[in-house]
Amino acid sequence: MTMPSYKLTYFNMRGRAELPRYIFAYAGIAFEDRRVEWRDWPSIKKTFPLGKLPVLEVNGLPLTQSLAIARFLAKEAGLVGNSRLAEAQADALVDTLNDFTLLIPWREDNPQIKTQKIDLLFQSHAPKLLDHLQCHLGDREWLVGDSETWADLYCHVCFTTFSVLRPGFADHHPALCGLTDRVEAIPNIAKWIQSRPTTEF
Repeated sequence: MTMPSYKLTYFNMRGRAELPRYIFAYAGIAFEDRRVEWRDWPSIKKTFPLGKLPVLEVNGLPLTQSLAIARFLAKEAGLVGNSRLAEAQADALVDTLNDFTLLIPWREDNPQIKTQKIDLLFQSHAPKLLDHLQCHLGDREWLVGDSETWADLYCHVCFTTFSVLRPGFADHHPALCGLTDRVEAIPNIAKWIQSRPTTEF
């Protein structure tokens, strides 16, 4: 059987495409990592479905929405859990992390207001998120079941970004820090992190 061809298009940053990239790396699936520069985006925006990125092309057919892309790839890579309930738990954890990332004021142009909003986010919302995740993890190694899922990978992706915005934000949650260390120690993930382009976000 011929393997599908994958082309993932996103900006030259981690952002919304990094979870799919982690899954590709984890599974050792070859893909084209097309990175669009911001200066080029206005001229090509209309050529993409919904005028948004990321877009994953599977044998030339486009798939939009970052979590739909990641969920599709997670199923291909065997990263959704070993039961329907485990799959739903992983989905719920991904949604929970994503809800927090959507609160980050990326589009705020006023630096002072942006700083204030980020401060409030990490003072008010982050502790609740961290407590929930740590309670769910308990004394297990992984968030769902006894092996890694795409929820664990997304936790590492998100925590990498959160640490840029607020260094040490998870220091009081050592179990979660241990989880992200385990994700980063997965050989294919470690290789990807070492080789990927260096960007702030």
